[in-house]
Amino acid sequence: MIDYGHAYCEATGKPAPTQAPRLTPLFQQIAAGTLLPPRGQQAVDLGLTAHSLNDPREDPPLYEYYQWVLAHYFAEQPPHELTAKLIGMAFTCANLFQTDLPQPLTINPWQVESLTTFPLATRRAIVVENNGIFIWLFKRHPTWPLINQAGNDFNPTYVQLLQELEQRGLQLTYLGDLDSRGIQMADYLFQQLQKTSIEQFTALQTPTQVATWLAVHGKSDLKRQRTRRLTVQQPVFQTEMDSVCLLHQFVEQEQLIADYERLMPAWLDEA
Repeated sequence: MIDYGHAYCEATGKPAPTQAPRLTPLFQQIAAGTLLPPRGQQAVDLGLTAHSLNDPREDPPLYEYYQWVLAHYFAEQPPHELTAKLIGMAFTCANLFQTDLPQPLTINPWQVESLTTFPLATRRAIVVENNGIFIWLFKRHPTWPLINQAGNDFNPTYVQLLQELEQRGLQLTYLGDLDSRGIQMADYLFQQLQKTSIEQFTALQTPTQVATWLAVHGKSDLKRQRTRRLTVQQPVFQTEMDSVCLLHQFVEQEQLIADYERLMPAWLDEA
């Protein structure tokens, strides 16, 4: 077995970061050609925060080490991973419309008018904040009706089609990151909707459920960046914001896959 940490130290003169051993199983999977989930899920599965392998600002020494190993050992065999780069100015969904086209579908602005009367394949759908979570859930459960919210990508096509779908009776609920920005995004998205009740929108991510997830899975925000207080409009989201800010804990969606897989089918089956 290759000692990547030792090799890194010998080549760079820098000690391997303290978290380096956590990446060893990942490097073994890459070497074996294993299909990996999106990179944020990989990081959380290793006990890291979701952005550790994507964002050099999250943990600079670990990110540098990770990139060094990829460049020196896997240049000819890059990771076989699902990408989270799904959309630009569009609407990405799975199993919403009655069609034989391969899923997921990415809908552009020119298609919106036609799709306002296109037959629906479901009465309920779950809006998922994170690109990577959307595609990972779809990969694991290819028949679930999902809508990719794509973080803060509230583009006009997305908002217009979401409003059209709820006007047609599609019931929507939401799942996102449990940090200040994630809760603020949920609040903002809810304000764009016209027919969806707050009870339905938060059916899976209630204040009680949020508090439980923070207690069980919460990560300490030592830098106080992800748990700073942000403005929200809905009292439900104010309660959730209070929990995050008071505890200085956050939870990333990648940590909740098992819980999602337990909760989502029951809600979808209620339709």
